[in-house]
Amino acid sequence: MKAVEITAYGGPEVLCLGERPTPAAGAGEVLIRVKASGINRPDVLQRTGNYPVPPGASDIPGLEVAGEIISGDTVAMAAAGFKMGDRVCALVAGGGYAELCVAPVGQCLPVPAGLSDIEAASLPETFFTVWSNVFDRGRLQAGESLLIQGGTSGIGVTAIQLAKAMGATVIVTAGSDEKCAACLALGADHAVNYKNRDFSEAARSLTGGQGVNVILDMVAGNYVAREVECLAEDGRLVIIAVQGGVKAEFNAGMVLRKRLSITGSTLRPRPLTFKSAIAQALRSNVWPLLESRAIKPVIYKTFAAADAAGAHALMESNQHVGKIVLTW
Repeated sequence: MKAVEITAYGGPEVLCLGERPTPAAGAGEVLIRVKASGINRPDVLQRTGNYPVPPGASDIPGLEVAGEIISGDTVAMAAAGFKMGDRVCALVAGGGYAELCVAPVGQCLPVPAGLSDIEAASLPETFFTVWSNVFDRGRLQAGESLLIQGGTSGIGVTAIQLAKAMGATVIVTAGSDEKCAACLALGADHAVNYKNRDFSEAARSLTGGQGVNVILDMVAGNYVAREVECLAEDGRLVIIAVQGGVKAEFNAGMVLRKRLSITGSTLRPRPLTFKSAIAQALRSNVWPLLESRAIKPVIYKTFAAADAAGAHALMESNQHVGKIVLTW
């Protein structure tokens, strides 16, 4: 099969189309003929040597795919309601940038009715991540407020729509007025251009001085101190990436006085049982919203798989709004 390989750690140019042996599905797994592969920030980190592949996972990058089941564990498939030929999208621990990809049955979801393979390939990584962190770890409830750092990222556009669908007030940050407008068009209640306004002051002002209930943070670093300041009492800060650095200095006394919770997670190394539970929650709570078009995938641009380097260069430019997808 053809697959995109990381030939050496470095810039986008190290991604090259090569040949790999056809993988085989084992117990509890399916083999998917891939039609589209989603691009995610962890793929870039893996390419630069900053995101080690979990033990047992493919060294081929790619954490989400959509396509057709062509073989697999028929007993596990039947138990999950799948059969040969079904169109599915799947979260995988690696191997997504390839014509064929093995996925655990528990991490597969049917392609929502009416969606293309390209749209479906954009769903797993961001929807699993947002559900797990905003609703499970962050415990966001209807009537509460959510601050999303980086509203136009794949995670951001997903979090905006899901939080609004669940009845929350959404505040986002973005790096330009144009990106702020894009977030508002997706349903955000407020958008703050962090280049000309302090997001912490803005969040306090927009909530009448009360602060926000939950923050979804992909920056960390020096953002944490300001996030602690603008959280409401009993607020929850959920860190899912450290693009601003791993070290943070903040007012611990404020954590005590406001009874704050600071948490975080990574998804890739979590066990199958954990990811399967998220898949079931998505199928019950979110897939109906996708099928009714109450929420929608946001695709910024597609690239042929042979131009994976171009896709990564675009992601690193931070010009995109939504998802970037490879097609096969």
